Amino acid sequence: MKTTHPINNLLLREIDRFRKTRVFSSSDFVSLGNRAAIDQALSRLSREGIIERIGRGLYFIPYKDRTSSSPNPEQIAAAVARRTSSRVIPSGALSANILGLSTQVPTKMVFLTDGRPRRIRIGSKLLILRHASPQTVSVGGRTSAVVFQAMRYLGRAGVTDEIVQQIKTVLSTKEKHALERDIIHAVAWMRPLLKKIVEE
Repeated sequence: MKTTHPINNLLLREIDRFRKTRVFSSSDFVSLGNRAAIDQALSRLSREGIIERIGRGLYFIPYKDRTSSSPNPEQIAAAVARRTSSRVIPSGALSANILGLSTQVPTKMVFLTDGRPRRIRIGSKLLILRHASPQTVSVGGRTSAVVFQAMRYLGRAGVTDEIVQQIKTVLSTKEKHALERDIIHAVAWMRPLLKKIVEE
């Protein structure tokens, strides 16, 4: 869709890069020029209904059926991480939910970050970015972060053979390879269990 402002059209071409993840921040377009002009252009696109504003500096590409879906919390967290040059990973409870180890859908979606804490309202749900130590969030890739946090949340006694098998079933071969590379970052009690998860 074209608009009457040339910078809007330039932004739309760049925004199209986020068609898959659908969430982006104003800082994703700093290479286009003046920050104030970018912010104004994003505000115009939001008023025109082409994009939706989630929070300060955060935007979402709406689906055609606007009643069918909302922004993915992980993609929002990733956009915040890019915007603030920080690292963000799902908390233990959220990680357990992502892996299917918990059927309870949390109304508060908590992420851990080595950046500044923040709260973002998404409809009836609340996304919370909670500050954590750099050591906690620097655990390798996304798969490893989710598995480590879920296991920490369940505790040593809670990670039964059944849980190990569930995680093993959920992860793809590619994800297992990534997890295997990051086992060295796990605490000692997790390592034997992680090795069982990545076994073929």
